[in-house]
Amino acid sequence: MPSDVRVRLRSLRVLVVALSALAVAAIPVPGNAQAGSAEAAAAGFEQQVLFKASQDPGYACFRIPAVVKTTKGTLVAFAEGRVNDCSDAGDIDLVVKRSTDGGRTWGPLQVINEGAGDTHGNPAPVVDRRTGRIVVAETYNTGRTDGRNCSVPCDRTPHMQYSDDDGLTWSAPRDLSDEILPDDWNSWYATGPVHGIQLTHGKHAGRLVFGVNAETWNGSRVTANHAALMVSDDGGDHWRIGARDTWPIADDGTFRQKPSEMTLTERADGTIYVSGREQDGTDLGHRTHTVSRDGGDSFATPFRDIPDLYTPQVQGSTLRLGDRMLLACPGDPDRRRTMMIRSSYDGGRTWDSVDRGTVVTTDWSGYSDMVRIDDSTVGLMYEGGAVDARDEIRFARFTEDWLKPRRGPDPTTDDLAPGARRAAVLGGAEETKGRFGGAVGFDGADDAVRLPYRDSLPLGSRDFTASLWFRYTATSGEQPLLWMGGVGTTQPQVWLRGEPASDRITGLITTRNGAAAPTSASVRTTGAYNDGQWHHLALRRGGGQLTLSIDGTQFSTADVPGSVSRNSPFGVHIGQKLDSRAYFTGAIDDVRVYDRALSDAELDGLGTAGSRVSQATQDMVLWLPMDGISGDR
Repeated sequence: MPSDVRVRLRSLRVLVVALSALAVAAIPVPGNAQAGSAEAAAAGFEQQVLFKASQDPGYACFRIPAVVKTTKGTLVAFAEGRVNDCSDAGDIDLVVKRSTDGGRTWGPLQVINEGAGDTHGNPAPVVDRRTGRIVVAETYNTGRTDGRNCSVPCDRTPHMQYSDDDGLTWSAPRDLSDEILPDDWNSWYATGPVHGIQLTHGKHAGRLVFGVNAETWNGSRVTANHAALMVSDDGGDHWRIGARDTWPIADDGTFRQKPSEMTLTERADGTIYVSGREQDGTDLGHRTHTVSRDGGDSFATPFRDIPDLYTPQVQGSTLRLGDRMLLACPGDPDRRRTMMIRSSYDGGRTWDSVDRGTVVTTDWSGYSDMVRIDDSTVGLMYEGGAVDARDEIRFARFTEDWLKPRRGPDPTTDDLAPGARRAAVLGGAEETKGRFGGAVGFDGADDAVRLPYRDSLPLGSRDFTASLWFRYTATSGEQPLLWMGGVGTTQPQVWLRGEPASDRITGLITTRNGAAAPTSASVRTTGAYNDGQWHHLALRRGGGQLTLSIDGTQFSTADVPGSVSRNSPFGVHIGQKLDSRAYFTGAIDDVRVYDRALSDAELDGLGTAGSRVSQATQDMVLWLPMDGISGDR
């Protein structure tokens, strides 16, 4: 099709979109009690659909939200309008909508950068408070029609455009390659995608900063990933590379980290907190972070993973709200679902666990951005859907009062392993009579015991033995006993659970070995042992075998080589599945994990009445006697 005809057709489509959007105000999100109820709105939360294919004709899909507030108080929401399908490298336009009433209602869709068959996306907007100019960084690459991703190496280049009239009209884009695209950053390149920041403290006050990541291609493979900050001291007229952190990729394709899709927040002292997505690195966790203490010129340390921050591999967004910092991202450690707001009270050094976060929706959910609407209200723009996280882009308004208040310390129980801290007792789990003294009882609803992360907990590629006592009578559902590592079909993990509907107890490991695909091995009993009596259960890896032992009877299968704790978020839960979608009903006692394969005689000793070892040993990774719970209930 000739380009002039294509442009005319696109213009006609944009006119249709604009006319239809004039009638659009606050469209409620269906099927979500939290979002749609009057009680939720009264409590300080409301949301609506902002971009959706059926609502904005001419597009198959909208993705990659970003939002800023102008000096006049207007909210400008950016997205990728994907014309033919929802793939990342198709015909993609940059589109915006504006709100002049704090996100309650929105104006029509406006195309500010037409892909015309190519991919124009990854919006990273920032507002210069001195001039009012809205600057948006973006990337271009050759579009595809086959629904596949950008070829490797990807021909991405950075561009930028601006608005000086509160987002009503936009300049022509200009290529920033000469300023912020070094010759060796010659493959994938991404701006944002999330809002940038303008510094307000210190000698660099007024500086504009946004995050980028890129890759190096050596002619045959990608050899490095680069995470960096781009800075401008003249309102966006000129840009340069500031802080950068490079992570090499080995010949076999493995690497420790790949920080990307970075969200920036200025702390009260002027330090820039940088939080990024971590994708497929061998370090534990799906998020990584660092800081810059010199206005974005350098990173104070290399990026460091956050093993116990549960989220899937996905972009997230941060925002400072008074004395707390907010993080918006899905709370499921495996899949893009359960959008959640979590808080940090120490500038991002530590984050609330998922049980302390505030759930926005239990739907599928993905990318997000946040904006401060006024002193008491935050706007959250995020991908969501009842069927797929890419169904639509929503805009939510909430107040700090709607967020869960900061919770005090949880009750705890002893972990007697060397160097261990006490484990948190969650959901109201209570003491009960145990196999040896006391035990912890679990109600199957929200009770769990969760260990605080420490470096000695991940088992890696080592042999190990996990041992515990349990009793239960459940006849249905997953009954998680011990969970270590990640969750899902591809994440390294170790777990033991009852499966009464299938009349069995199962032990499973999933491993990663080099760049090979994940491999799992499982071993099962021939009964569910749900008779309400105490039973001893152990899972042992050693001698090329994975062995499940129940009351001294052994079931074995071949071990699978590799690490049982790599890549994924990492947690150790007793009585709870890592994604919080299954809880144990019954009682658990004397939980131990050793970093070696115990002998048959040692296993028999653990399963013999009255033979409980009363002293911790150096080979213990964890030891929860479960004899008592202390702290406020």
